[in-house]
Amino acid sequence: MNLGQRIIVMGSSGSGKSTLARQLGERLDLPVVHMDTLSWQPGWVETPKDELEQAILIAAAQPKWVIEGNYQKWGLDERLARADTVILLDLNRFTCLYRAFKRRVMYHGRSRPCMTQGCNERITWWLITWIWGYPRRARGKTLTWLAEIPPPKQVFHLKGRRTVRKFLQIVETDANPPVLY
Repeated sequence: MNLGQRIIVMGSSGSGKSTLARQLGERLDLPVVHMDTLSWQPGWVETPKDELEQAILIAAAQPKWVIEGNYQKWGLDERLARADTVILLDLNRFTCLYRAFKRRVMYHGRSRPCMTQGCNERITWWLITWIWGYPRRARGKTLTWLAEIPPPKQVFHLKGRRTVRKFLQIVETDANPPVLY
């Protein structure tokens, strides 16, 4: 399957965006850009919005990439204009919450690999409410937005962990993908 040279991976926190992006980057020999590393400076200091937007534009201007993260307010039009493929990870909120808590335990006292160094893993009330409210607040808008993406861009709506595993197997074997959206 040819996903192209520029892939966007989106979904709720805890859906596996970073993991899928890393796996795609390894399999397809593409550099991976984590929006969280652009958005946060050490100590959980937010990157100023103008700097964030500039960093996103620079990343999107590169000839090949996997960019993971939502951040629809910043640089999404530019990323989409250059993207060949958009993947939405649509896992249930219980799975996403479980993964967020698991990640917090796994990276206790340190930064996870897809986060800026100096941003030790944490669980905040904001994150919990974001994950819990994602289906109601953001999922519908995202699905509407994805449905409007014109060909030849590819859109994959991966629902559940099994579908993500099957998708990766298809990428690995270079088979033709099933219609996923």
